[in-house]
This record gives sequence, C-alpha cells and structure tokens, in this order.
Amino acid sequence: MSEHLHVHASHPQIVKRLKRSHGHLRTVIEMLESGRTCLDIAQQLHAVEKAISQAKKTLIQDHLDHCLDDVVSPLEGDQRRSLDDFKDIIKYL
Repeated sequence: MSEHLHVHASHPQIVKRLKRSHGHLRTVIEMLESGRTCLDIAQQLHAVEKAISQAKKTLIQDHLDHCLDDVVSPLEGDQRRSLDDFKDIIKYL
C-alpha cells in the first residue's frame, strides 16, 4: 500500500455508497438465513451489485479525470485527443 494520503472529492461519496452496499449485503445474508424467496434475495443482490459497480465506476472515472491527467498533461495534439476519447468512451462500460 502507498504511504501517502490519496483522497479525492469523490471518495466520501464512494464510501457512503459502499457502506449502503454493506448494509444491503447484511440484509441478503439475513434473508437467506430466514428462508426468504429467491426472487426477493435476487432483487436485493442486484441492488448490492449495482451499488458496488457504481462505486467502482466512480473511482475509476475519478482516477482517469485526476490522476492520469497529471501524467499525460504534457501530451499534445492527437495523443491528447486519444486520451480524451478514451476517457469519454469508458463512461459507457
């Protein structure tokens, strides 16, 4: 792990989303233990999956928008346009 503090403006939002996911996951476990229907459990798991996926997407997008820009900011012209195109297209993943 890195020794220096690395915090972005999006990190509190990501933490909040992951804590919510943690609560949903705990609910899924309780639902399984109490014998809830598979449909109910699947719906709850879907919510957990979407929340974690969104947290990951936000983290990666933030990294591209801030950390990567620091490294490639000296690039010019076509090289810079290629990176900008990459940052635009990755939003669709």
